[in-house]
This record gives sequence, structure tokens and C-alpha cells, in this order.
Amino acid sequence: MGEIIPGTVERRCGLMDPKERLKIPRQQMPEQSPEKRIKNFKEVPFGLPPESAQQEAQRCLQCKKAVCISGCPVEVNIPAFIKLIAEGDFVGAAKELKKNNSLPAICGRVCPQEDQCEWVCTLGKKYKPVAIGALERFAADYEREQGKVEIPQVAPPTGKKVAIVGSGPAGLTVAGDLIKLGHQVTIFEALHKTGGVLVYGIPEFRLPKTIVQAEVDYLERLGVEIKTSFVIGKLWTINELFDQGYHAVFIGTGAGLPNFMHIPGENLNGIYSANEYLTRSNLMKAYNFPESDTPIFSGKNVAVLGGGNTAMDSVRTALRLGAENAYIVYRRSREEMPARKDEIHHAEEEGVQFHFLTAPIKYYGNQEGWVTSLVCLRMELGEPDASGRRRPVPIEGSNFVMEVDTVVVAIGNSSNPLVPQTTPGLEVNKWGNIVTDETTMRTSRQGVWAGGDIVTGGATVILAAGAGKAAAKDIHRYLETL
Repeated sequence: MGEIIPGTVERRCGLMDPKERLKIPRQQMPEQSPEKRIKNFKEVPFGLPPESAQQEAQRCLQCKKAVCISGCPVEVNIPAFIKLIAEGDFVGAAKELKKNNSLPAICGRVCPQEDQCEWVCTLGKKYKPVAIGALERFAADYEREQGKVEIPQVAPPTGKKVAIVGSGPAGLTVAGDLIKLGHQVTIFEALHKTGGVLVYGIPEFRLPKTIVQAEVDYLERLGVEIKTSFVIGKLWTINELFDQGYHAVFIGTGAGLPNFMHIPGENLNGIYSANEYLTRSNLMKAYNFPESDTPIFSGKNVAVLGGGNTAMDSVRTALRLGAENAYIVYRRSREEMPARKDEIHHAEEEGVQFHFLTAPIKYYGNQEGWVTSLVCLRMELGEPDASGRRRPVPIEGSNFVMEVDTVVVAIGNSSNPLVPQTTPGLEVNKWGNIVTDETTMRTSRQGVWAGGDIVTGGATVILAAGAGKAAAKDIHRYLETL
């Protein structure tokens, strides 16, 4: 990113009539063409150039009642950081972001702003909303790429120790907030890399792992201690963490237990959970085999079951691994798909074939035990169910067969059961999620908090970060009473 002379745009903005601002079109990030990107794992959008970022920042109305802030789970002061971008103070914008969000470069890439801050943007009532996510990414990237990341002064040591179980977005947020308040923070991560779902679940083309590592490095420079390959519930239990002198524990172990459909033939070779498929590719770099140690089967006809972001990540990964035909099989219509619109759009551009209103009912395999076909049933939409979406109803006699050699099941995950099973007195609900107070994130155990997917089930990065922020506030209040 090039340098911009601070103040130039500020003066221009000051002279610009408000009506002129409304004429500025929403700026689009340049990106790789579909033809090129399906042959590599590099990030798809390139990010906004500085001039475009300032143009986009000028579109912000700087509302006195900034409803966009209420649409952000971590309550970033959105007008403030956007104003700094418009003024050419890109580093200042990044610092403003980090007051409330420890992971701006990540959230700017993977959070569903269209359903949160941009959804309630005042400008969006008549025009396209301000591209808040793109501006967040721009500011965070600029600060990092220019080597201007500064470590803020932290509070004096309090003598209190906090253990964080899991290094996903919830755990990283708690760590960032509490270390600044002077507490001693240790993250315990079961895998050999820090980042949780950010490193094993989200593909490189959507979230480069160098970005995640940079955010982790920032926390370590703040003083956070990280212990990897450390499985809480096996090596130590939650009770043993207290025995080791920790005053508070935060559980952010995520939703790592894959769900299956339990239909005939599901044990055939070539049928993956999305967890395994994406972990092999993302964390273990299977797409780079044999340079990496972990192989993955590169199917030619790949069906991905599901309609969320994980399904989009899986089917787009399949294309990059060499699939000739990559299918999404989803039992509802396009309108009901929970995946981000940008992800659906990118998948369509890349040649993914969508089978809507289609439900798998059976697998067939060959004598060697490999899947060869998928029997499906056509559906139609009935009345809305508890989720508010219209319930899919089978159409009798509409069976058909899809020829496949790989299937990825991406229909959601259940919460990781290890910590609840080894922690007496920790209340869970019927789905195995840890029960917490919605405001403080306190659990039924004294001195134990939880947040993220282990509480909500599979959700978004920013919602997990929001839970982490709420927990950090309450943990700090609790530690002050000890």
C-alpha cells in the first residue's frame, strides 16, 4: 500500500457538500479472476488501495446516533476509525479499531458485516451501505504492512493468573483484553498451531494464515503465554488448572465434533466430515503434498452437503484440489442458505454447481469400499419451522442418483465434549453446549467462564469475539474482588 499525505483528503472532505458524498459509489476490492484463483490457494480479494479506501471512508455520514456500533458484537467505534481513514491517518484508524477489537485483520475478512454493522448502516437505507468490513481490513493491513504495529502500554501486574482453554477467536479476544489489564494470561491450545477454527477451518484463500499468525504474534508481544499441543481434559483438567495457581479459567474450545446424517453407506471411504477435509487442507497443508506430510484424496466429482460458510469453504477447496465437478447439495432453496452472499457469489463464479431443494438419502460404493454415487430426493418448501425458514418437504418418487467419488458432510458441528466431561459441576444443555449467563458468560462453576461455539454451537468469528470481550470484562471484575 502506498503512502498518502495526511490531511489532504481531510481538507477535501471539509469542502465537500454532503450531497456530493452521496454520489460516491461504493468501492469494490479488486480480486483474482475466477479462472486464476481456482488453480491456487492465494487470497481472492486484494484489499482496497489507499485512494479507494479514502473514497469509501468519505461515504460515511458520521451519524450522531451511530447505529452501526450497536450492530457490532464488539462495539467498535466505527465512525471514529472511518473518519481517521478519510483524513489519511491509516495507522490511527488501526489503533482506534484495536481499542475494542483484538483481531481487526481477521474480522475485516471473515465477519458477516452485511448482517451486522452494514445491515444497520444509515446510508444503506437509500444507498449501498458503507463497506465497513473492507475498511477494517484496509486499516489493519496497512498498519502491519508498513511495520507500524505498536505495543500499547499494559497495566501494572495484578498478580492474578488466568488460563484460557482454546485459541480460537473467543480465547484470543479474552487474552488480548486481560493482558492489557495487567493479568498474567496463558492460552492452552490442543493443536500444534494457535488460532483454532481460524487456522484449521477457514481456507487460505479466505483467510491467509500469515494474518492469523500476525495477530497471535501481537498477543505474545503483549505478554500472553501460549502452550500448544496441550489438551485440557487429558494432560490437565479444569480443576488442576486451579491447583496450578490460576485464579480464573475461560473455556473456548469450540464446536469441533462433526455432525453426520446417519444414512446408509455413510462409512464408505471418500466420505469426509468438513472438519477433517478442511483441517487436512488448511492446517496440515495437504494441498501442497508431498511437500507437506499430510495427503488428501483429490476427487474428480465432489459433493458437499450443506449450505453454510463451511460448505462454501469445502466446495471451493475441492475445486482448487482439482475437482472437475464440485456440487453443493442443499435441502432448502438459495434464499434460505446461511452462507455469506460473497461466498456464494465467489463459488458461482468459480463454477460450483448448486443442487437446491435436494436431500441425500443413501450412498453406494464399489467392492473396494469407496463411495461411487449418492442417492438424492427432491424437496419442496412447506411452512416455516422453528428457525423461521420454510421447512423442506420430500417429493415422493423424485429420487435420482449423482455419480461422486468424494463427499464432504458440512451440516454443522456439535460442541467439543472433552472439557465438560472432565469438569464436575459444569452445566451443559441437551446439545452439550456449556450453559452460561448471557451477559457475563459465567458458567455454573465458580471462577469459570465460557464463550464462542462451545456455548452457542457453530456461529461466526465476531460473535465468538463478542462473547470473549464480555467474559473478559466480567473476569476482570471478579479478579478485583480476590
